[in-house]
Amino acid sequence: MTHDDLASGAPGGAPDVAATAIGEWLAELGSPAPAPGGGAAAALTAAVGAALVEMVCNLTIGKPRFAGYEQHVTAVRDRAAKLRTDALGLMGDDAAAFTELVATYRLPRETAEQSARRDSRIQAATAVAASVPLRIAAAGADVARLAAQLPGQSNPTVLSDVGVAAASAAAAIEGAAINVEINLATLKDPDTKAALAGQLGAHLAEAAGARELAAQVRREIAG
Repeated sequence: MTHDDLASGAPGGAPDVAATAIGEWLAELGSPAPAPGGGAAAALTAAVGAALVEMVCNLTIGKPRFAGYEQHVTAVRDRAAKLRTDALGLMGDDAAAFTELVATYRLPRETAEQSARRDSRIQAATAVAASVPLRIAAAGADVARLAAQLPGQSNPTVLSDVGVAAASAAAAIEGAAINVEINLATLKDPDTKAALAGQLGAHLAEAAGARELAAQVRREIAG
């Protein structure tokens, strides 16, 4: 965002209450507690990217010189707002899935029956633990696609924020991928494993595109 945008009335800082909430969550992330962890962090990164897309749209909508982009940018903003909300929800989903997975490893295995039940529960929980970060990667991919729709069709004075949105989307996808892959390593069902890996590959392709968009933005703003 440029100084001109700040001077024209764009928000210049987060409310103290928001900063406190983020600080508390980050302190929890940094604690010895196993959750939240990297998956939730990736989801938050996707939400940040979506919020940046929203901001660029809101700094375009209503300005007469960008009237030709109004309908397009409004649709992008509305999709980004939903993605932001969805990504925040995935933060809790990821923590819950990991907590459930940890609980299955603590199940008794003193008898053959208990051991078999424990193994079945672990595999089911592992599949869920892989599917949640896969949804986070999908959210990041959606953010990347939205960011790509803004250059040339939005307020150019906040092009740098489009670049940060794209970089955030890529980081979210790649961070989520790590959490998918660590769970795929212990999944025994080959069909489930192949299906999840295939979906992840498509999202990682979007991450590469988002990285290139961020690089393009950097080249453009550098002159």
